[in-house]
Amino acid sequence: MRQPYNYNNQIHQSRRSAFAALFLLLLPIFIPNLFAPLGRASPSLFSEWNAPKPRHLSLLEVALRWRTPIKQQSDLWSPLPNQGWKSCIDSADDPPSLPERSQGYIQVFLDGGLNQQRMGICDAVAVAQILNATLVIPHLEVNPVWQDSSSFTDIFDVDHFINVLRDEVSIVKELPRQYSWSTREYYATGIRATRIKTAPVHASADWYLKNVLPVMQSYGIAAISPFSHRLAFDKLPIKIQHLRCKVNFEALAFVPRIRLIGETLVHRLRYPSGKLQESGSEVLRERIDDTPKEGAGKFVVLHLRFDKDMAAHSACDFGGGKAEKLALAKYRQVLWQGRVLNSQFTDNELRNQGRCPLTPEEIGLLLTALGFNNSTRLYLASHKVYGGEARISTLRKMFPLMEDKKSLASAKELAEVEGKASLMAAVDYYVSLRSDIFISASPGNMHNALLGHRAYLNLKTIRPNMLLLGPLFLNKSMEWPEFQRAVIDGHKNRQGQMRLRKEKQSIYTYPAPDCMCRA
Repeated sequence: MRQPYNYNNQIHQSRRSAFAALFLLLLPIFIPNLFAPLGRASPSLFSEWNAPKPRHLSLLEVALRWRTPIKQQSDLWSPLPNQGWKSCIDSADDPPSLPERSQGYIQVFLDGGLNQQRMGICDAVAVAQILNATLVIPHLEVNPVWQDSSSFTDIFDVDHFINVLRDEVSIVKELPRQYSWSTREYYATGIRATRIKTAPVHASADWYLKNVLPVMQSYGIAAISPFSHRLAFDKLPIKIQHLRCKVNFEALAFVPRIRLIGETLVHRLRYPSGKLQESGSEVLRERIDDTPKEGAGKFVVLHLRFDKDMAAHSACDFGGGKAEKLALAKYRQVLWQGRVLNSQFTDNELRNQGRCPLTPEEIGLLLTALGFNNSTRLYLASHKVYGGEARISTLRKMFPLMEDKKSLASAKELAEVEGKASLMAAVDYYVSLRSDIFISASPGNMHNALLGHRAYLNLKTIRPNMLLLGPLFLNKSMEWPEFQRAVIDGHKNRQGQMRLRKEKQSIYTYPAPDCMCRA
């Protein structure tokens, strides 16, 4: 017999369907990470939330209880001896002098992060001198990754910059009224006769004289965009090379607020017992001075270059299993449409070629083998670490005195730079330059900039030997004594010894012999 139609069941089913639909609509609001696109800021369920277990457990177990011999510690922390080099950017034989008449105004628009922009500023000053032009303070583009709109004057002391270079290049903070139309917006809305957008990478001085000078002479102004890496490192007059170094190492000083925050962090790293009870610049100024104190502590800065973009682009295996590999492969596809050279190699091939970034665990093992220990004061200079705190936890176990900006300073003290990637990077740069030892986990713009700056000042900088470390970490049967011997032997000549610049290498990474002379 046919059952009668039950309208109550229909009503209940409709309600359940409605609730289910409403739940699905609200779920992305309450748990956005489950539905977020694979964008740069989206955390991965497989990395941030589920950090993999240590991959080098046998080495890690020894490292956690290792006691560094006193002699090794003493050698490690000893400053570099005088290597017989000195700055020679100001030559008594050829004193700087400004030309009587400028050929016009030159504008540059700089993209990239802080350290890439820093090098662009140096090149802009050099190009201005090549062209006998008046340089307008460079415009810093908003970085698409960090979304930081900080300007030149937010980061660098513009008056100091102009004053240091006053005898060599004419520099103005802004254009006179007759050229006020020459703005970023003006060039973004059409083809303009005064814009130079075809400057080749590492262009020669002659290229600028042939292609930019005529525009400037015709219109009184020329704007170059893009400008990153647009001046050659070779076949330039020594006077131009000296000027580039003078800009980089002397003219580019951070604004007082960045220097104050940086000096505060340095002070707290060196004198950890001297905790400040109050915030405010007056208190900081009272507590910070350059007078040597008995028992002053030393510290090392680690630039842990291990963000999600880098992890994905490397195409290496970081221990998260198939789920992590799939997530990073999808991330690569979104950002680079799969056009990543490394993805055609296996993880073993990449590591044997030294092309995999060191994980926090691996850099910790390297530091321990070199002689750092659990009493080392280590400052972590990083923006975002792939995997977050969970990924850093192994490194923190090895170095429990590890600090960063947020652990050393209060929210009030960091308020002026918080959320501004370029300003935060500037603070890290300042602390890194003041450290006893600097080490970067992987090459990059900050590594290169500090390598050159610290070489100029004869400060110890450790360069990880990636070709050595890749195979070492692949060898799962290697025991600690053998690992440590290999690390020590492989880094004897990678701790700040002067390296002379070779052809096509950056003058900002290797300032000798262009900007340094034998003492």
